[in-house]
Amino acid sequence: MQTWQREQDQERAQELMNRQTTIAAAVRALAESGAGTLMTRIHGDFHLGQVLVASGDAHIIDFEGEPATSIAERRAKTSPLRDVAGLLRSIDYAGATLIDRRAVGAVPVDEAQRDQLIARFRSRASTAFLHAYWEAAGSSSGPGARTLLDLFLIEKAAYEITYEVANRPTWIGVPLAGMARLVARITEKESGVRGD
Repeated sequence: MQTWQREQDQERAQELMNRQTTIAAAVRALAESGAGTLMTRIHGDFHLGQVLVASGDAHIIDFEGEPATSIAERRAKTSPLRDVAGLLRSIDYAGATLIDRRAVGAVPVDEAQRDQLIARFRSRASTAFLHAYWEAAGSSSGPGARTLLDLFLIEKAAYEITYEVANRPTWIGVPLAGMARLVARITEKESGVRGD
């Protein structure tokens, strides 16, 4: 039986379980947007820890791909949006882990101010990265690509949940919160499109 350190994590997990039919339907709808989109070789394990900044330049490292996948899966062509989703989730993790760790930093700061600053960081960093990505992607950055990105964000958050349960159960709140926000945004968008 799962024991929860935070009641909020248990509530989020239960809410996601209660909505699994809705989530599965949303995932199927999002997956349909992937037909005929760009496929290429990707990094496969792209996150902030894979980016080194030195001498005013950024260097991406560790191109072995996700260790939990087979060599054949790592070599297969797939959507580059999987790497985009990985970096976006990494930005979310960076902010969330700072909020969850009360002792981070040498100088005491007001928690509300700190949380607001971190929320702005998450939003601005994600927006800046996506803006630059869509600009560089050009014609492959239309609405279908943005919808497909949502699919890969859900896939990445689901992977993170299973990873944290198996390896760092005290961190489960980070991907649960991310998944809850994603599901809320995607299902709201879909219901708005259908006019529900």
